[in-house]
Amino acid sequence: MKVLIVNNMAPFVWGGAEELAHHLARNLEISGHEADILRIPFQWNPATGIPAQMAMVRAFDVRAADRVIVLKFPAYLVDHPEKTYWLLHQYRQAYDLFDAGQTNISLDEEGRHIRSAIHRADDESFREARAIFTNSDVTRDRLQKYNGFKAQSLPPPLNDPELFTGGDVGNYVFAGGRVNLLKRQHLLIEAMRFSAHGVRLVVAGPPDSPEDAERLQDLVGRYGLEDRVSLDLRFLPRRTYADYLNGSAAVAYLPFDEDSLGYVSMEGATAGKALLTTDDSGGVLGLVASGQTGFVVKADPRELAHAMNSLQLDKELARRLGLGAKDLWRTMNITWPATIRSLLA
Repeated sequence: MKVLIVNNMAPFVWGGAEELAHHLARNLEISGHEADILRIPFQWNPATGIPAQMAMVRAFDVRAADRVIVLKFPAYLVDHPEKTYWLLHQYRQAYDLFDAGQTNISLDEEGRHIRSAIHRADDESFREARAIFTNSDVTRDRLQKYNGFKAQSLPPPLNDPELFTGGDVGNYVFAGGRVNLLKRQHLLIEAMRFSAHGVRLVVAGPPDSPEDAERLQDLVGRYGLEDRVSLDLRFLPRRTYADYLNGSAAVAYLPFDEDSLGYVSMEGATAGKALLTTDDSGGVLGLVASGQTGFVVKADPRELAHAMNSLQLDKELARRLGLGAKDLWRTMNITWPATIRSLLA
């Protein structure tokens, strides 16, 4: 079967969605199918340009494929009679982030037209779907709330799990992955002001913009944390990234109301590392349970500092919670062969 994966792309940005599409194609080929990836440029700023990009995607002819698997807005608007959604997220600025006041869509009449156009296009496209899967319960529930469509949760498997072998409890908390405001690495740096002197933090991953990097660098300098906070803000080789994670005491991931479990949390659990997140972080809460696999705290620097103190200074606690995270991840039994069977059923 010829399977086309359709996803967005932004020049020089590579994150979880891009990794997912790459490994989905690889595992489709392992399963005996032909697979290709169509990456559609999407520029979300200014929001006034979004309707034209939606129309462009809708006009694409992808009939050479036997089956299409779509991932994100607006790529999922592509027209095909055998289209399966593996929904990572919609254009959240027109839905939950709009409600939360975190949107780039204006509140005037033009903004209302843009939101309405997005909602209509989404609903039309969802009605065309052969099947709709989501990457988490959070995404599934959001789709039901805002659009009224039911879906089945299908969490993505971990990519290259063989890299995350774990090891001894290290002497720093690790925060890996893309760096931006919604990922909230800045909260961890602010927490370091209130942490014990022996606590260290490593933030490693590519910033979405120069401003995202400058924000963290400015905080480290402002609070005089150069000796306890390490910033490696670049696209990391996988082995380098895995070495950071395997050598840590715990893994911290605290996005704002994110859809998925989060790759760094899945990788941390695979490596037997304790996990740290916040009670408003969304999908990752499916993997982090306070006192069992790590800590869930409020998005408050002082509370984060207290948890970081416990995870780094009490090595036996960190080891026990890490083993709990590893056991929980194993019981989820999320594998590529089972995922491919579901997507192509």
